[in-house]
Parts: sequence; structure tokens; C-alpha cells
Amino acid sequence: MARAVHALLLALGDLPRRPVLAILVQSLALTLLILAAAATTLFFAVRQALDHWQWLRGADLDMAGIVIALGLLGASWLLFRAVAIMVVGLFGDAIVADVEGRHYPAAATRAVRVSFARSLRLGLASVARLLLVNLAALPLYIALLFTAIGAPLLAFAINAALLGRDLEAMVLARHPDAPRLDRGARWALGTLSAAAFLVPVVNLLAPILAAAMAVHLIHLRAAGGQQERP
Repeated sequence: MARAVHALLLALGDLPRRPVLAILVQSLALTLLILAAAATTLFFAVRQALDHWQWLRGADLDMAGIVIALGLLGASWLLFRAVAIMVVGLFGDAIVADVEGRHYPAAATRAVRVSFARSLRLGLASVARLLLVNLAALPLYIALLFTAIGAPLLAFAINAALLGRDLEAMVLARHPDAPRLDRGARWALGTLSAAAFLVPVVNLLAPILAAAMAVHLIHLRAAGGQQERP
């Protein structure tokens, strides 16, 4: 965990850099655009269905629209992590390259360029895992609702594990021969990243911050492993 915290502090230092801020603005704009487009489409589709089948009329239909909008707002908050990580995956190679070029130039020279198609596959795979695993855990979530805190803790643990895996995969795409993180390091990466997504305002920075932290953690561990060898 100490190494993960060190990686987090280094990642915080990378945020004010112009290339990182440019990627942040682009990825955040695309994330919000995707969420807004999906929410708008779903809102009008559901409202049109209600009107077409005449299940609700007049004021009841307007009230249903308000409820739908509030529901979509809540869903957008929950889905922000999924969409943000997918979008950051598209910019992942640029983020990793910038951090590596500044802090780990030797590793940057050995890196393999990641194509847009590969980045897109990684992002879509991340979203698919998130949805499938959380759907599989839905019975547990429902059972733990009566414990008040059990369901949120389980959701945090599951999503932290998934996030650590996805962030590691994004960096290792450029370094296929690099050693994988051990379970503890991957869990620390996912936990700190998932915690950042829970903090208002900070969650907007969380995808880029988590990506930079993953770069630092993997290269710090690789450097530490080389130093420990006899």
C-alpha cells in the first residue's frame, strides 16, 4: 500500500501538466457527451412508450418524466466510472506515454505503440466486465440491502478489484513483457482509484489520476524488483 500511495502522490504531481490537462478535458467532454446522449435517448424513448401505450396521461405523464429524469441522473452517477474508464482507455496510450516520457524514459523507449483499435477493445472489455460482474452480484446486493452498509461495501470491493485489473491492463498493453502486479499491489491500485471516484469533483479527475497512478505503480514495482535481485 505504501508504494501505491507513493504512486498516487506522483500522479497528483502530473495533473497540472499541459498534455495531461488536455487529455483530461478531451476525455471528460467525451464522457459527458456519451452519458448525455444515452440519457436523452432513453428519456424520450421511455416517455414516448408511455404516451403511445396510454399508460399515463397529462400531469401523470409529466410526473413520470420527472421520475425518469431523476432515475437517469442517478444511473449516470453510477455509470460514470464505466464510461470514464472506457473513454480514458481510448486516450490511454497518450497518458501512459506522457507519464513515462517524463519519469521513466528508459521504459518509454521500450514501449510498444498501442493502436486505437486495441485501446477500444480494452475499454469495451472493461465496461463488459463491470456490467456482467455487477449483474452477477445483484442477488448479493439485494440480500445485503437490509444491512444498510453491506451492499455499498460489496460494490466498492468488486469495483475496486475490476478497476485495478483494467488499469494494469492499460499500462501492460504498452509493455507486454513487464511483470504483472501482485494481488496486493493491484488491490491497492484499485482501492485508491475507486475511492477517488466516490469524492465529488475529484471523481472528474479520477480516471486520469488513476491511469497515471497505474503507470507509476507498475514502473516503481519493476524498478524495486530489479534492485532486490542479487
